[in-house]
Amino acid sequence: MYVTERFFLPNDFKEYLKNLKPIFGFGAFGETTYYRTYSRKTGPNSHEHWPDTIIRVIEGIFSIRKNHYRKYNLSWRDEDYIEFAKNMAINAFKMKWLPPGRGLWIMGTEYIYERGSAALYNCAAVDTTDLVNAADWAMDMLMVGAGVGFNTAWDGKANKPDKKNYLIYIIEDSKEGWVKSVRLLLESYIKNRPFYRFDYSKIRPAGSELKMFGGIAGGPEPLKRLHKNIEKTMDDYIEGKIDKTRCVVDIFNELGVCVVSGNIRRSAEIAIGSPYDKTFLNLKNYEKYPDRAEIGWISNNSILIKDINDYKVLDEIAALIEKNGEPGILNLENMQHYGRFGEEIKDKAWLSNPCGEIALESYELCNLAEIFISRCENIDEFLKMVEYATFYASTVNLLPTHREETNKIIARNRRVGVSVSGVADFIEKKGFETLIKWLRAGYKKVREINKNLAIGAGIPISLKVTAVKPSGTISILAGTSPGMHYPPFTYAIRRIRIGKNSELGKFLKESNVPYEIDMYDENTYVFEFPIKYDNPKSVQDVTVWEQMMILATLQREWSDNMVSNTIEFSKEYKAKDIANILKEFLPMIKSVTMLPKSDHIYPQMPFSKISKEEYEKLMKSFPKLDWSKYTGHEATGERFCSSLSCTFR
Repeated sequence: MYVTERFFLPNDFKEYLKNLKPIFGFGAFGETTYYRTYSRKTGPNSHEHWPDTIIRVIEGIFSIRKNHYRKYNLSWRDEDYIEFAKNMAINAFKMKWLPPGRGLWIMGTEYIYERGSAALYNCAAVDTTDLVNAADWAMDMLMVGAGVGFNTAWDGKANKPDKKNYLIYIIEDSKEGWVKSVRLLLESYIKNRPFYRFDYSKIRPAGSELKMFGGIAGGPEPLKRLHKNIEKTMDDYIEGKIDKTRCVVDIFNELGVCVVSGNIRRSAEIAIGSPYDKTFLNLKNYEKYPDRAEIGWISNNSILIKDINDYKVLDEIAALIEKNGEPGILNLENMQHYGRFGEEIKDKAWLSNPCGEIALESYELCNLAEIFISRCENIDEFLKMVEYATFYASTVNLLPTHREETNKIIARNRRVGVSVSGVADFIEKKGFETLIKWLRAGYKKVREINKNLAIGAGIPISLKVTAVKPSGTISILAGTSPGMHYPPFTYAIRRIRIGKNSELGKFLKESNVPYEIDMYDENTYVFEFPIKYDNPKSVQDVTVWEQMMILATLQREWSDNMVSNTIEFSKEYKAKDIANILKEFLPMIKSVTMLPKSDHIYPQMPFSKISKEEYEKLMKSFPKLDWSKYTGHEATGERFCSSLSCTFR
């Protein structure tokens, strides 16, 4: 048991909170997103409503801090924190600030209290020099929902095992059992260990409830496919059919696809390679590597620029970006030498999380929290939200994970990422100069709060404390533009896919929410919601130069980690233009992804542009949803990092 102490909000306050009506951004769409993604079952025919989730999260984060203080004989009295906790809860309820999706889903659950903090972390990365340990750790983290970055550093030493004389491993029906099976298989190729065949009989069937973690089991089939694919990948490598780069990336992509297929809540990856590695640069060229199409989508691919001498490759890289937006670019020199641009902070990190907001060391994790700056009325309110978000982020890493190699790095760096979202909305409401003023004051506040919390807990001050995360689903709850990005359209039809047989699908259908049968899956409904962003401009109205300026400003004024971004450019920009943009801005930033704007229209798109008149007409006829009639659904999260800004291509 990792957490034995408990903190509870007063019962009268909890009743007060339960009697408040939440105002979700985008109305019914935001509320539906909450129930689909974060509402946990509380009984056979009951589930959380928004106040229940907030109470669980707040009591959970204060329980972690209380447990740490009591464990190390530090001064703690519940009454000293009650008022702060109540105000923190009210403002989370109002969606002025929120924990990340990981926190909304699992903070304050028995799973965390019993198994440690790994499932609370968003960001993870691992060096593949030791491919067996790296794959073991990566699958472990993917299975609790963290996004994993990895490089291609493995030395390539492997031999074909003796498959005739094999042992049998009966896989336990647990996360640990799945991870161990992958380790055993890779060890037979890389560490000259015995070869194993696997018995899957103990793995619960597809559709079974995952009572501790939450969600529904995917059954043994995804794991069977993973073992088959890893075996083929290793055999192909040893036989010379693929090279080392493909071997590493294919294995990690196969891990990610398995986790998604196995119904774990989220699986996102980033592959990090050399700009001089031709194989790496072509990993998503499915004409050249058609067999990668089934797995390549699971990761974004980025190159690591080590210093100014590597800028000579930007012309070639720009030509690739012009075609399909990859690879992204990581600037190692800035990652390791600077916090906010111009402020020196020495950092050993050389890897990144999938959406590019956190630079990480190998086996390191980072947790996030988010402030919706466009929902703050004034700078004083913003600074108060900074305090709550910093308390949350700075508390998560007081709780150890179940991996010792990870705990050592977290204990040294205490890296956190307090993020801002709705930045584009704020710029249009209050102006660029006001944004800069707020961010400067906010960064000082994050540092002040983090320092005081670290001293109180007897731990090092965090190496880095701020980031800008992509904020896909969480920004939907709050109804803001995601992270630093402008919305795709001001008025839109937003579509969401939900299983026919799910309680949520049945409820929305019976409530007369417009829907169609999914063209690609007859067992899925596609529901349609009209939405309006509180922003007169969309990304269609914003130039690539404006987007890059916002990125550089956030890197200079707010983020001492990195800024998750996808910079969209119109078709008029050719490779030479993209190269010039990169050469001008790359010295000032740490990460960048550029994507050609698409005018491709296809049926049942996630977003479809509509006019103001169409929006108003649809809103008049849209049904009111009575969520008191909805019971028994187990939330299911995003299958991968699917936000407007962290796009998998």
